[in-house]
Amino acid sequence: MVIRRRRRHRLIHKIPGQTYLWLAVLIFGSSSAVTRKLTEIGAQHFMGDRNPISLCNVLFVGNLCALMVLVAIYWQQWNQTTLKQLSKKDWVNLTIVAILSGALVPSLIFQALALTNVNNVVLVGRLEPPLTLALSVWLLKERIHPWEFIGAFIAFLGVTLTIILQPPGQAMMTMGYFRVDTGEILTVIGSMAAAVSTIIAKRGLSKIPVGIYSVYRTALGTVVFFCIALILYGSDHFMDVLSPFLWQWMLVYGFVIVVLGQLFWLKGFNASTVSVASLVGSFSPLVSILAAYVILGEAPTKAQYIGGSLILFGVFLSHVGIRHQASRTVASSMLGFVQAKQEIETSMGFKGI
Repeated sequence: MVIRRRRRHRLIHKIPGQTYLWLAVLIFGSSSAVTRKLTEIGAQHFMGDRNPISLCNVLFVGNLCALMVLVAIYWQQWNQTTLKQLSKKDWVNLTIVAILSGALVPSLIFQALALTNVNNVVLVGRLEPPLTLALSVWLLKERIHPWEFIGAFIAFLGVTLTIILQPPGQAMMTMGYFRVDTGEILTVIGSMAAAVSTIIAKRGLSKIPVGIYSVYRTALGTVVFFCIALILYGSDHFMDVLSPFLWQWMLVYGFVIVVLGQLFWLKGFNASTVSVASLVGSFSPLVSILAAYVILGEAPTKAQYIGGSLILFGVFLSHVGIRHQASRTVASSMLGFVQAKQEIETSMGFKGI
């Protein structure tokens, strides 16, 4: 038995870091399509007049699964010595970021998935990296590589074309001369909130241990989301949250999307260079589009082909800039490494939680 375990550990250590990164990107990129598919499965097994696998239930239970994983990984960082080093300002910033990125952003993205197709959410969600970049230059006075700026601008044009070239749908809003899908509007708002959250995290939380940041963000975000849903929809909204049918699917979702995705990404990132992680992460939008086609049968529309092509080209150029920037900052400090990791994860978009 001991010999088998040693052999297993040797095999795991021999797996290249890039393999873990690719597995993580495949999982994260498929998360939106998998989330929509789960709600469709729930719609085929109504309990009374309710879908037991509603988007709210998926988000709430998914966050609980994520919280359990994060606590298991980072519990040692939650000690009295570390917590005493955090100031009141740190806790205020942590709370704001937790509400924005842990509650508001996923709520908007999940609601958008209920109103528009997955490809729209994926492509319009590419608005977050250009917004984050613009706010970083404006508020944080960061210097960026020219390729990052060019790539962000091209990606922004791609998002704009994806929105305005969409054919008329059922859930549309009139904005000036254009009719815009409501799901796309929610995705835009979510992207803006995510960008603001990232800037606050960069400005005030760069020295906070990642374990404290991740656990607090997930825990408070889950509580805030639960309270808002109760206020908006009533106490009956989560009455199926303990349904065995929901949990049998959420255990699969939680284990694959939350547990394996996070563990593969951490393992791969720690075993690879930032440039490799940046390159692999840039394929996340393409994986999401392919997953929507394979899992849901959603073929891209003409608007998505046009906008998506520009977005993918812009993402590629931006990651060229990130790789050049990271090669300078990472070598000089661990803080640069953490910031580069955060930038890559931001550019990957929605990861299921």
